[in-house]
Amino acid sequence: MASHAIDRTRRMLSLVTYLRDRPGARVDEVARAFGITTDELISDLDVLPMCGTSYRGGDLLEIDTDGEHIWWRNADDLAAPLRIAADEATALLVAARAVATLPGLRESDREALLRATAKLETAAGETAGASSRLSVTFESESGVFADLDRAIAERRRVWLRYYSPARDEVTEREIDPVRLFAIGHTYVEAWCWRSEARRTFRLDRVAEIRLLDETSDPPAVEPRDLSAGLVQPAVDDPQVVVEVAPGGRWVAEYYPHDSAEELPDGGLRITLRTPEPASLRRLALRLGPDGRIVAPRELAESAREAARHALAAYGE
Repeated sequence: MASHAIDRTRRMLSLVTYLRDRPGARVDEVARAFGITTDELISDLDVLPMCGTSYRGGDLLEIDTDGEHIWWRNADDLAAPLRIAADEATALLVAARAVATLPGLRESDREALLRATAKLETAAGETAGASSRLSVTFESESGVFADLDRAIAERRRVWLRYYSPARDEVTEREIDPVRLFAIGHTYVEAWCWRSEARRTFRLDRVAEIRLLDETSDPPAVEPRDLSAGLVQPAVDDPQVVVEVAPGGRWVAEYYPHDSAEELPDGGLRITLRTPEPASLRRLALRLGPDGRIVAPRELAESAREAARHALAAYGE
């Protein structure tokens, strides 16, 4: 099904150019040229008029057929070059200037980006001046990014002091970095020799970093597919059950879960999996009266104990 959708998308993109150059083209000839049936072609033509020249809903394609011939009524109107809107130009210029300042960017890429930015500034006219009053400042993790990018390029092992919020502790680790990626925050995927397993580290939690002279030699591991998000619980991860009141229903939207059963009061009974159940104690404290951990029993008791300590601290 996915392959069919991709093929159809490619065909419809080609149809636009084909029909623009052949006003009044015969239906049977166009179908034969694209290797499809006339019914498939008519189906494509039913969709094309819903397409426009901009995500803002600009001019739509006026393509119709009398059953024998195909006519594109506004081909000349849509042949004019697209113009970028002021807010689009501003966003592109601000982003380009910010990326050009990244210390981890290779010099050849930086120069290419600056050339493209200069051309965009010329095309944007007055908008370019307005965009110069805006700027983006990257977090302090940019230095860590540069070091890790260099370590990957030079195949060098890295030493880290890293803060783990799940355990509320700072640990020292040696890692062989594999790749950098961004999902909300910037991360490095690496082989961790302390854990003897693949681990993901958030760059803004790196307290200290040092490149080592030792060659990076991570075991051969297949890069994870992150299209479904960074957190992808495994089937053998411990199971946790949380009950939330209506005010805590956001938990089902924020945390990947196996099931979310409706409760009589409008709340939910959520079953989820996590490799570190102890990290959910903070969730219980955040929920307060809007939720509680039901299982496992040991985790529920440790959450209650953490709440008692927190309340005692406020009392003091």
